[in-house]
Amino acid sequence: MSLVEERKQQPANRSDGELVVGIRQSNEKDFTLLYERYYQRVYNFSYLRLRNHADTEEAVQETFTAVFRSIDAFQGKSSVISWIYGIAKNTVNNSIRRAIAREQRVERAESEMIQNLYSTYAADPEDHLRLQRCEESIRSRLESVSDWQAQIFVMRHVDNLPIDEIVSRTSRSNDSVRSSLCRVKRMLVEAIESGGEAARAASLQGGGV
Repeated sequence: MSLVEERKQQPANRSDGELVVGIRQSNEKDFTLLYERYYQRVYNFSYLRLRNHADTEEAVQETFTAVFRSIDAFQGKSSVISWIYGIAKNTVNNSIRRAIAREQRVERAESEMIQNLYSTYAADPEDHLRLQRCEESIRSRLESVSDWQAQIFVMRHVDNLPIDEIVSRTSRSNDSVRSSLCRVKRMLVEAIESGGEAARAASLQGGGV
């Protein structure tokens, strides 16, 4: 039996360098082996920064997707796992930046909603239409949210309860609470944005309100 045939029968014994060569040749088995070999280490590395299982899983998938797409850029100046860690670090940082950006968008959207509500009586017809469209869009999107998710959102953003307190009151995991909050926030931002666009479209179609 040749050395090549022996290694094919014992894929787990292949070195990282051999896997890189195989991946460059579009060998899916080699990529799968590399993924399985380092998945847990990349997951642990990412979780230390993100502290959320759902976000970490997403970051890990993005990391290995980037590994596959940029495999030709690996020059062998460091170990394969060090190179992967570098990609994971960039991916996690991007995830954190996106989360911060989402929070800022939510804050701006919430501020805008409050301003609109307080100025309802003084607003012109176009503002009234925009507010109405936003409210309709929000109600429509929130219909897909379960009662416990709505309850968690109220606890956090109306009652200003800390995450730990919400976890204790609802008997939900920390990750479940955080994921639910992120989902509802995204839905609200999308609803506000789509509602505003719908109002503008209706205004244009009607030649002004």
